[in-house]
Amino acid sequence: MELWVSIGSTYSYLTVMRIDAAARAAGVPVTVRPFNVRAIMVEQNNIPFKDKPVKTAYMWRDIERRAARHGLPVRVPAPYPLPDLPLANAVALLGQREGWGWEYIRDTYRRWFLDGQPPGEAPNLTGCLRALGRDPEATVARARSPEIEAALAAETEAAKTAGVFGSPSFIVGGEVFWGDDRLEDALDWAGRPA
Repeated sequence: MELWVSIGSTYSYLTVMRIDAAARAAGVPVTVRPFNVRAIMVEQNNIPFKDKPVKTAYMWRDIERRAARHGLPVRVPAPYPLPDLPLANAVALLGQREGWGWEYIRDTYRRWFLDGQPPGEAPNLTGCLRALGRDPEATVARARSPEIEAALAAETEAAKTAGVFGSPSFIVGGEVFWGDDRLEDALDWAGRPA
């Protein structure tokens, strides 16, 4: 199963914090694919919470309820929207290539939803990278390189081609499941006989 995740998606906090245990219990391996959901949403003229205070208030309360249901700590509202969403995801993609991306994604979400630190900027970004034994300046410079920027654009295009329009999304055998509330459905689908 593929998890398409874009740091900056609020509901992805719930998935990022619970997918390891859920996938392990289901016996389903997960491949994490960072991408830039903002690029897809802008292209589709889908800006869900901009200038919508009632919907935004609902989102925070819904995340709070769902976090409680799953036994996850959360402090909302968290800083939102994120100006440095592309950089946060470029770092995640670089980390996936080097084997530390998933730890970075989990830590950046923890710092965002528990400490109120926006991803993609200090102190969240620098703290995550230092905790992983990475030099923040060198890592950010590599994440901003034309190679990683092109790779993130390519992953975003691959997500779009696969039918992904939001984060988190799960792809199982060509089937797209969107939203944290579809995690269990995706795991069930992945466990079905071929």
